[in-house]
Amino acid sequence: MTQQTDGRPQMTATVVLYSHDSVGLGHARRNRALAHALAEHLPGLLGEEVSGLLIAGHPDAPADSLPDGWDWLVLPGFDRTDDGYAARRLRLTVERLAAVRGATMAGVMDSLSPDLFIADRHPLGVDGELRPVLSLLRERHRCATVLGLRDVLDSPWAVQAEWAAAGGAEAVADAYDAVWIYGDRRVYCPVSTGEVPAGLASRSLSTGYLAQGRPEDAGAAVEGSYVLTVVGGGSDGAPVARAAAAAPPPRGHRHLVVTGPQMPEEQVRAIRLLARPETTVLRSVPHVPALLRDAAAAVTMGGYNTLAEVMATTTPALVVPRRSRRAEQPRRAAALAAAGAVEVLPAEACEPQALSAWFAKAVGTAVDRSAIDLGGLSRAAELAAQLIRARRAAPMHSPHPTGVPRARAASRPARVPTPLEALAHAH
Repeated sequence: MTQQTDGRPQMTATVVLYSHDSVGLGHARRNRALAHALAEHLPGLLGEEVSGLLIAGHPDAPADSLPDGWDWLVLPGFDRTDDGYAARRLRLTVERLAAVRGATMAGVMDSLSPDLFIADRHPLGVDGELRPVLSLLRERHRCATVLGLRDVLDSPWAVQAEWAAAGGAEAVADAYDAVWIYGDRRVYCPVSTGEVPAGLASRSLSTGYLAQGRPEDAGAAVEGSYVLTVVGGGSDGAPVARAAAAAPPPRGHRHLVVTGPQMPEEQVRAIRLLARPETTVLRSVPHVPALLRDAAAAVTMGGYNTLAEVMATTTPALVVPRRSRRAEQPRRAAALAAAGAVEVLPAEACEPQALSAWFAKAVGTAVDRSAIDLGGLSRAAELAAQLIRARRAAPMHSPHPTGVPRARAASRPARVPTPLEALAHAH
């Protein structure tokens, strides 16, 4: 896109990142980390200004800051129910809400004419809402398209059904120039496990974990030594937070328990009643990466963003993976434990005494995670610059421009632990 500055033309690259956001804020937080990285690195790589828009589906997403020149577009939202998706607030069917969201996004795309579009996890959105968007970007704009996937998706048999619902690997390959896997294939390779189908393997590559260089918002410094418990957005973190609040911290340490902004208020009140005198229960904080870095030890759940933030530190971490909805968290925790990055405690064993004993053992130690590829944020910027250049140089209707980076070899990594399949749980 060309903008005018003091009467002179100036090139500005425009990036749009999409997340559907039915449960939790993990997708939006991952895109936000990418936005900060692209804002920092792309101007130097492209020699032009960079602006962007994050499309999200949860009203809490804009609470997180963005770089200068970037903004949020919050769509009317979906909720995830036992029967599938449903409108969060509007009295609309899933089909009508998807149509409203898709038309909104298509109108925005046509006006912005972005250079790069990145969708997080769901290639066609909810109920195919991204179909008109992707068609528009292909037919009318020189826009490179990327599907971003976390390191672990789910059990292979559950993911296969999701790919089939999206029209199969071939349909996704037609819509996207590249598939970025936000992980280290030596730790876990979703191509080898079958979570990423063979039809997408040729354009899939591992970026490394989105760990180093995550944005750190300002927050009050914590005085003295402390241990930390964080449970992501908090919508399903109450059991871990309850056990943590009642766990005696190590002598000379305070305990901070962060429940997450999406934990129901009645659960937060109950956790505060359980809290020991040395324990402070906070609903949310703006500077979790800094808190994790400076903590003597941390207990977390197994979500991608929290563990990416943990991996950028040397703080010892105990992961209590969620066992409901998806097999993602147990699989990720097992893989990272096999790589020596974390320890794991099964959810059914998460009791105050167990957490207290682990904290006492862990304080005073450090974990070296430098053998794991943690540079995904800076690498994503390099890949984005290549894609933008290739798409601008390609004919308008070229499905995949010459110069799009191809995949690294995706053979099964030696460090993928063998018991992963036993940890998978069907929906």
